Amino acid sequence: MHRHDGFRELDRQECLDLLAQVPLGRIVYTENALPAVLPVNFFLDRDQAVVLRTSGASRMARAVDGSVVAFEADRFDESTRSGWSVVVTGRASKVADPGEAERLSRSGPLSWAPIEDGVYVRIEPELVTGRVLDDVSPAGTV
Repeated sequence: MHRHDGFRELDRQECLDLLAQVPLGRIVYTENALPAVLPVNFFLDRDQAVVLRTSGASRMARAVDGSVVAFEADRFDESTRSGWSVVVTGRASKVADPGEAERLSRSGPLSWAPIEDGVYVRIEPELVTGRVLDDVSPAGTV
């Protein structure tokens, strides 16, 4: 990033704080040796892991279990041409422990889509990066 391009790199805690403010993100994974991107609702667990809920029979749930994935979330304001983007990279796994699944069912994310055989997927935040674009709108424009 150039020093005067409006972007500022975020530290890990800033990234996690921003992630906690939005309900939607995108999981990036590999399916049949090709990249796949899927919008998902999520939340940050008490240990800062990204947690989402999906159908246990979904292609995504099968593809990500035990794999390294990326997760991205952002927020932008078109009027001020400002916003931020955060990427979490880490190993994803289905939550197998019944006690943990029960805890997440009380505090974790609800799927926005109706599912009967829901499973929780955790992404351990091994690498957390982000950047913010401050207001760079030209003077006099809105």
